[in-house]
Amino acid sequence: MDLSYFFHIIIGFVGLVALAIPFSDNFKEISFKYIFYGILAQLFLALILLKVPFVITAFEILGNGVFILQQATQEGASFVFGFAPIEGGSPYRSLLETFAFGVLPYIIVMSCISAILWYWGVLPFIVNMLSKACQKLFNIGGPVGLGAAANVFIGQVEAPLLIRPYLNTLTKKEILILMTAGMATVAGSVMVALISILEISFADENLIQHFITASVLSVPAAIMYSNIMIPSNSITDFDESKTPKIYKSTMDAITRGTSDGTSIAVSVGTILITVLALVYIVNSFLALIGLQFGTDLSIEIILGYLFAPIAWLMGIPWNEAVISGELLGIKTALNEFIAYPALASLDDGMLSDKSKLITFYGLCGFANLSSVGILISGLGAMAPERKQDFIDVSFKALIAATLASCMTGLVVGCFL
Repeated sequence: MDLSYFFHIIIGFVGLVALAIPFSDNFKEISFKYIFYGILAQLFLALILLKVPFVITAFEILGNGVFILQQATQEGASFVFGFAPIEGGSPYRSLLETFAFGVLPYIIVMSCISAILWYWGVLPFIVNMLSKACQKLFNIGGPVGLGAAANVFIGQVEAPLLIRPYLNTLTKKEILILMTAGMATVAGSVMVALISILEISFADENLIQHFITASVLSVPAAIMYSNIMIPSNSITDFDESKTPKIYKSTMDAITRGTSDGTSIAVSVGTILITVLALVYIVNSFLALIGLQFGTDLSIEIILGYLFAPIAWLMGIPWNEAVISGELLGIKTALNEFIAYPALASLDDGMLSDKSKLITFYGLCGFANLSSVGILISGLGAMAPERKQDFIDVSFKALIAATLASCMTGLVVGCFL
């Protein structure tokens, strides 16, 4: 690492932390100890997940498992949505070439498998270890530690179900941690769908390793930023140490996991339809305005310049920061299902391999305006009397989750 890049990284750490301070309820009470612990935890986890040989081997095995999962999903989707080729070819294209039937089924299958692994105790074991580490490092209670850690594997609305009985007693800071962790990570059900979009552009990378690493690293970052925005020492703890049950049997896990995955897939598909339509309308008006001034104008261009400084703080050179910033802005204003394909379709040379991977990590999360609505609705249904509290902290959660993903990109860049 050359000296100029070293100073760039140091400025990045200071800058990304400083961006959160104006949103703090009481900046005088911010514990810099927990900021230090958060960054140290990220660096330590990144070292293990990216550089330890047996962990890398484990991710390679997991990557092979993902390939089998993709083939299995295609087999099921082909039977339902595809059709066999006929002699002399067909004038029609397979439905599997579309996003709705070629990508969204991965969410359904992965949601089902995640539910099975949860019932069998595989995911709870991993989540409990991560939860206990977070409790020790950041002085947080068992319920919020469990809910935050669970977001690495299950969805931002599904994770709070684990601590549903405690939602009414959580402090605002704990609610902020829960919502921030949900938006700073990507659930397992969505990972495989995103991998299917990115695997050609990142052919030399183990994408499952990068996605899991991004989500794991973003949990301590999410807690760190929540501690900055709402400094508080109040803790809500478990009455019992046993992880709450979600499913009654393997068959219940299969049926409910499939049902939940279908709901997520439908939500993703319908949100994309409306968001892309709205973007087209707004870009049409911006293009007319730009025409009057003899310049190109669009949402993407505006977001690129707004987020370029943040991209630079992540460790990306300034000559590439506008392109990376544009993608970060698209993810925040729209969603990751629009930002990741845009990253995959970049022309060669627009971003260096390192900048591309740092941007990949910065995009890894549900931190966008749609997710705010989804989270408020989901949590509000579980604890209606706390709905106003969910609304009150939602903007902070969006900012904190965005910064958490960017901090993860900066940390990973230190090991590339």
